[in-house]
Amino acid sequence: MIREVRMPRYPECWDTCGSCGNGAVMVEIVHVKPGDRIRADEPLITLETGKVALDIPSPYEGTIADVLVGEGEPIAEAQLIATVETG
Repeated sequence: MIREVRMPRYPECWDTCGSCGNGAVMVEIVHVKPGDRIRADEPLITLETGKVALDIPSPYEGTIADVLVGEGEPIAEAQLIATVETG
């Protein structure tokens, strides 16, 4: 089964505190490529917000089928990050 991994909702405080939320949220590092085996909770990507780096983990164990973001690209809430073949 192919499962989609999407960018989670940003923490609410990013919009209001002004500390880490100024500017675009960018993909700093892509940790996986198609064909890689991954366990649940391993990082798929690392985000950069200007002041904070944040890992986005895989919610699934399986094999990376496709990666749909690249390093240096902006990323938005609910954007498709990758697909994982589970099962």
